[in-house]
Amino acid sequence: MTTPVLVLVGPPGSGKSTVGRAVAERLGVVFRDTDADIEARAGKPIPDIFVDEGEPHFRELEQAAVRAAAGTHAGVLALGGGAVMAAPTRELLRDLPVVFLEVPLADAVKRVGLDAPRPLLAVNPRARWRELMEARRPLYLEVATAVVDTAGRTPEQVADAVLEALELKTPHD
Repeated sequence: MTTPVLVLVGPPGSGKSTVGRAVAERLGVVFRDTDADIEARAGKPIPDIFVDEGEPHFRELEQAAVRAAAGTHAGVLALGGGAVMAAPTRELLRDLPVVFLEVPLADAVKRVGLDAPRPLLAVNPRARWRELMEARRPLYLEVATAVVDTAGRTPEQVADAVLEALELKTPHD
C-alpha cells in the first residue's frame, strides 16, 4: 500500500492547498487535494453538492475520497476542513504523518474572504467559523503528528515550518 508523505488538515483558510503545493514542490512529489477529487468525481463544485444532495451525501463522498487517496497517493495530501469529523477518517490518519495548520480567525477571514463559496460559512461566517473550530480543533489535534501555527506567516514560511516539524528533507538538502 502506498501512503502519503504528508497529510495536511485544518480549517478553511488555513492554507492547506497553497502550503501543500509548496511542500510538494520542495519534496519533488505530487500534490493532491481531496476536495478536488470530490469535485471531479461528482462533476460539480462542492457548494453545489451541498445544495443538490446535502451535507450527509458530501461527507460520504469525502470519506471515500480520503480512503482512496490515503491508500494510493505517495505525495502531499490536503484534506477538506471537515474530513476529520468522520471517525473512519481519523482512524485512517492514525499512522500517517499529519500536520494541523492552525490559523487565527482574523487570518482565515482574510484568506477565505467572507463572500467565498464555502457552504458551511454561508451565514454569519465569523460566528460559524468559531463554532466549526470549537468542534473540530480537538479532532485536528487528535490526528496531528505536528501542529504548525500559520499566524502572520507567508505560505513559504509555513511550508518551511511543515518540513521542519516532520524533519522532512528536500532533494536539495
